[in-house]
Amino acid sequence: MVFSFIMTQAILLFSPETSLILSYSRKIKVRVHWLLQGLTTMCAILGLTIISYNKYLNDKPHFTSWHGLVGLVTVFYICMQSIGGVSLLYPKLMGNWSLSKLKLYHATSGLVGYLLGCTSLLLGMCSSWFTETVNGISWYIAVCCPALLALVLMNQISSAYLKRKRMQP
Repeated sequence: MVFSFIMTQAILLFSPETSLILSYSRKIKVRVHWLLQGLTTMCAILGLTIISYNKYLNDKPHFTSWHGLVGLVTVFYICMQSIGGVSLLYPKLMGNWSLSKLKLYHATSGLVGYLLGCTSLLLGMCSSWFTETVNGISWYIAVCCPALLALVLMNQISSAYLKRKRMQP
């Protein structure tokens, strides 16, 4: 849950409607985004480590559910996405790639990573433990939160990057 919350805030920093630091310069927003995404990545790695160690202690199988498999892929993907984000801090190292293309690819692949995280979260909400613990209308509300956030972020990224790119000749 912390992973999802921090990642959402890191992406929404660039939204003109919902940014928590709307009046700050783009440079500061980029640095805060970088810090929040780093924190997100560390939380994901720490969560995966704790869960794996707990399963090891209790002699339970690892990554046998869809939630576990998608979660593992998500953590790996987010780590790779974070490494790729460093190329935006130092675009001259990327050679012939333009900064606008790097931003477009980073935003698009970041959206894929966010959707993977939402999928893992939703799969976790379908687990036996979660459905026994949270039931009735509370379960539906819990499921709607990541789904609605994913729609908001898809709209933000597509309007900020993809629609603008389509309009250019």
